[in-house]
Amino acid sequence: MNFAKKVSKMCDTINEWTGRIFAWVVVPLVLLTVMEVVLRRFFGSPTIWSFEVLKQLYGLHFMIVAGFGLLYGSHVSVDVFTMSLSKKKKAILDMIGYALFFFPFCIVCVWQGYSFAARSWAMQETTWSVFAPPIYPIKTVIIIAFLLLLLQGISEFIKRIYIIKGVEL
Repeated sequence: MNFAKKVSKMCDTINEWTGRIFAWVVVPLVLLTVMEVVLRRFFGSPTIWSFEVLKQLYGLHFMIVAGFGLLYGSHVSVDVFTMSLSKKKKAILDMIGYALFFFPFCIVCVWQGYSFAARSWAMQETTWSVFAPPIYPIKTVIIIAFLLLLLQGISEFIKRIYIIKGVEL
């Protein structure tokens, strides 16, 4: 099981660093939002491009840190039914949930995200606005985000196996 520990640690490390790096996307997101508000409200001179750029930055930040969120348990979880269960029973229930819902969902999202992004790259898709920035890079982020989420799900599944075995990871 030493290999499983290494896989879990590698997945955690990848998502840890992805989260730490892409958390900084919030800085330009806030600065651009403040800039747009100041230009619009005080100078009466809104920009054409800010909405599109902000939308893509927010999408990048929201999607790419999903694995990081799973690593730290920040996703929404309804623990009403599991809070009275033992650690091992909760781990078994988590593993069933991962196997039945999480892994199939991530795999379908990667598969469909690939065809979605491939079509966008093939036609060099842009938005319909006057600014018309390319949107194929952000559509590619969908695949990357779900791959990172899948990796973290694998790590969490391995951690649950260790909990059931009563071994410290």
